[in-house]
Amino acid sequence: MNRPLRHIAVFSGVLVLALLVRVTWVQFVQADKLANDDNNRRVKIEAYSYPLGNIIVGGQPITGSAETSGDFKYKRTYTDGAMYAPVTGYARQAAGETMLEGVYKKVLNGKDDRLFFNRARGMLTGEKPRGGDVLTTIDAKAQQAAYKGLTDLKATGAVVALDPRTGRILAMASTPSYDPSAFAGQTTAEGKKFEALDDDAGKPMNNRALREIYPPGSTFKILTAAAALEHGTVTDINASSGAPAPYTLPQTRTQVGNDVAGAPCDKASMKTGMQWSCNNVFLDAAHKLGTDKMRETAEKFGFNAEQFVPVRSAKSGYPAKLDQPKTALTGMGQGDLTSTPLQMAMVAAGIANNGKVMKPFMVEELRGPDLSTIEKFDPAPLNPKSPQAVSEGTAKKVQEMMEYTVSDGTASKAKIDGVTVGGKTGTAQHGVNVNDERPYAWFVSYAKQADGTSPVAVAVFVDPKNMDIPREEIAGGKLGGPIAKSVMEAVLKK
Repeated sequence: MNRPLRHIAVFSGVLVLALLVRVTWVQFVQADKLANDDNNRRVKIEAYSYPLGNIIVGGQPITGSAETSGDFKYKRTYTDGAMYAPVTGYARQAAGETMLEGVYKKVLNGKDDRLFFNRARGMLTGEKPRGGDVLTTIDAKAQQAAYKGLTDLKATGAVVALDPRTGRILAMASTPSYDPSAFAGQTTAEGKKFEALDDDAGKPMNNRALREIYPPGSTFKILTAAAALEHGTVTDINASSGAPAPYTLPQTRTQVGNDVAGAPCDKASMKTGMQWSCNNVFLDAAHKLGTDKMRETAEKFGFNAEQFVPVRSAKSGYPAKLDQPKTALTGMGQGDLTSTPLQMAMVAAGIANNGKVMKPFMVEELRGPDLSTIEKFDPAPLNPKSPQAVSEGTAKKVQEMMEYTVSDGTASKAKIDGVTVGGKTGTAQHGVNVNDERPYAWFVSYAKQADGTSPVAVAVFVDPKNMDIPREEIAGGKLGGPIAKSVMEAVLKK
């Protein structure tokens, strides 16, 4: 072989080798990345070439798959889509997945590694692929009560209900909402619907139960009371607090009054302060505790940490550094304090569960297409090393105050005949100058069974900015109390 031919042969061999190396690299090293690339249309076409698995509530699927035309043979459908959207999220052929649809995408489309043998068996038998199912903890009746309560008000808001004993999420509603079925496909019309929702000033695609944070207002007084009792700055809930009304914030001349006209708040006890939502009592309690002790107790209930339920929540915040006036303001749920509705439901649930806060979770079980269990989720404390956020004794005293607030105070809208109910109202100021906007309305509560245990705790949040209601009528008890009551009744009847 002459020299030029040898050079050509060697060069050709190098090219072939380079091609083999590149093919190997793509097939084995980059395979996963390419398979999960949002721009890989072939993967999407394959994923929607057969029905997806379903998201289950109370034994019934709330999702489905319908045949369609074009490259994608099936598209996602939803039952009561708007009601369950904060739970399911959406699976859109043209834009991916969110919430449970996104977290468990591979289970639902059958690509999860734990379903390998199902796929292998299907290849041998010729059986069409099928996805697995996601079994939720949601209580259908509680979800209906939560969603109906918000929509009847025509309110922007959210409801979260938990089982305090286990942490199971029984309801999660957010309004305004959207129907994921409306844009599940890839047609031009569906694309326009999706864009319209995304541009909607009401932000219907925002999950207000999990992903939005707000000042919690007076509902946070529950936690202030728990912190004061736990750290010993208050020992007798019936003793005078010594806190004058109106209350002057420390190091300032700013006076803070009380919202309930004629309420006996001057130097009131903590129990009376809870009954009438006396700001002075809880401003003074937080000031005496100081930032560190307040934040320590808040963090034991879940503040300053994201929750994964398994969908990720926003982080509720108790700031690390506060001056004395701002520390005092957190005592009444104002200042730099923020919370999700989920977080305030966790506070109410922790108190109802005698001080033990359970990790919230929304999925009971992952199930294969052959009905075998892929994974099961069991209740667990939020903080395994220190399950008690506060002692049982502290929790019992806060329960006494909350139950008195329902029986003889501002939370009476949550009363249920023959049932012991604890609750707390909240009206949270907000805006650039604190009180520029119409205030938020909050309500948190729990119900007890005959054995003293609580199967349900609820947090209701209402933003009345678009409601036709006078400012003076915006109150947590009036707007949120009836919703909380209906959700609790739905769980108790079950």
